[in-house]
Amino acid sequence: MLVVMMPNDAFPLRKYTIPELLLGEGASAKVGGYARRLGASRVLLVTDPGLIRLGAAERVEQSLRDEGLACVIFDAVTPNPRDREVRSGVEVYHAEGCDLIVALGGGSPMDCAKGIGLSAANRRDILSFEGIDAVPEPGPPLVCIPTTAGSSADVSQFAIINDTARKIKIAIVSKKAIPDVALIDPCLTMTMPPELTAATGMDALVHAIEAYVSTASSALTDIDALEAIRLVGRHLAAAVADGADATPRAGMTLASLLAGRAFSNASLGAVHALAHALGGFLDLPHGVCNALLLGPVIAANYEASPERYNAVSRALAAGRDESCAPGLDGLLALVEDLRNAVGLGFGLSRLGLRHEDIPMLAAAARRDACLVTNPQRLDEAALEAILERAL
Repeated sequence: MLVVMMPNDAFPLRKYTIPELLLGEGASAKVGGYARRLGASRVLLVTDPGLIRLGAAERVEQSLRDEGLACVIFDAVTPNPRDREVRSGVEVYHAEGCDLIVALGGGSPMDCAKGIGLSAANRRDILSFEGIDAVPEPGPPLVCIPTTAGSSADVSQFAIINDTARKIKIAIVSKKAIPDVALIDPCLTMTMPPELTAATGMDALVHAIEAYVSTASSALTDIDALEAIRLVGRHLAAAVADGADATPRAGMTLASLLAGRAFSNASLGAVHALAHALGGFLDLPHGVCNALLLGPVIAANYEASPERYNAVSRALAAGRDESCAPGLDGLLALVEDLRNAVGLGFGLSRLGLRHEDIPMLAAAARRDACLVTNPQRLDEAALEAILERAL
């Protein structure tokens, strides 16, 4: 038998794990059937008050009841979900005898639902799972129904929870956090206001860029990431300008899915490490933090991976039907143009960041799990310089 040996770095061994996906108009209406087939009898529906007011939660609940399943609603979820909200959800899960979780919403309800399931199954506090592969047992079956286009929590192995005592977001990274099913219905994103559309869309862009330049990238994640970048370039500004237009909404839904598949398997980098520290300290929208940090992080990383960043530039320019200047300056101009187009052309100082807070935030980011796969080794001084540039 002939065995052909390849160079060690020619085709590195990589995992690629995603949930079962149903993508398209009406996907969310299938939740009852999926929950029944996963063995549910009593479902905990994790959502937020806004989606209850819009009637989206009622439609999910009805689908569950049509399949003969009991449903308990937990809606005590805020943006940047807190550790105490997870703990409250665990209490409801156990008290009501639930055996499956459905998450309806953006990243906050979905991350909170992941935390509830993992804590309930392991009988441990949510903060004990911080870091990479720190979850012993999987949670109960989890079905995610995203209502935004950007967080990608519906397809990823990440859960981000606000540690309220330390005022920092922790990253839980584990295959056991991957949902069982993602029901991705672009119609549910039509009610997002422009500000949320912009923030979540920039989050998707950062997911894709950081996955593409990650030291753990692979052939499969590269395909997902580059197409996601192109789609964001094509559709984000249009989705912000006219949220009722189904075409850019569908395009951004697909971009979020592809970016999520990419970063879940390739991980992230310094943008997210810094955004977790910043968002936890000042309780800021995650996508906005990412948007404002992206350019300075690219500038810090560029020399470590110029070919990959140039490919990012070409994909983003292709989506926007623009030409791009070569090198770092061209990519930074594209990012800046897109930020301005979606109303995020300002600095972190507007959000309350002060010079005196920067050393503490850099130290927190240095400990974040996302920094492990950043293409450039960044010490605290380098992270401080990024934050200063983002002011």
